[in-house]
Amino acid sequence: MSDCIFCMIRDGDIPSRKFYEDENVLAILDQSQVTPGHSLVIPKKHVRNIYDYDEELAAKVFKVLPKITRALRDFHPDVKGLNILVNNEELASQTVFHSHIHLLPRYSEQDDFSLGWANNADKHSDEELDQMKEAIIGELEEK
Repeated sequence: MSDCIFCMIRDGDIPSRKFYEDENVLAILDQSQVTPGHSLVIPKKHVRNIYDYDEELAAKVFKVLPKITRALRDFHPDVKGLNILVNNEELASQTVFHSHIHLLPRYSEQDDFSLGWANNADKHSDEELDQMKEAIIGELEEK
């Protein structure tokens, strides 16, 4: 896709701080550096987001994650953890519509990233949760 920033990075038309590349995947430092070492793992094949992956592409992309995450864990002595984040569609904060996986090394509870999870356990009955589960199972059987 000619106007996609990640396709242009893949093709060498835009410079990047690429630190991993194979025939299917590349990994670069994110310009925003939410935390030091914030990186993106990007499939070379242009797909909008995870909804467009087939099993083969998923295997190729996710196969390299352990190696890259271990490098991000070990590149700095103060890394204490790592978030893996995939945003899919605008409502979920996807801003570049070429699939990519954010890897965010974590240094302390005071670094510049946090996830604020709501606990809505008391808002759904067992019956509602069972209905959700069955609906998801039905969708899986159709896929």
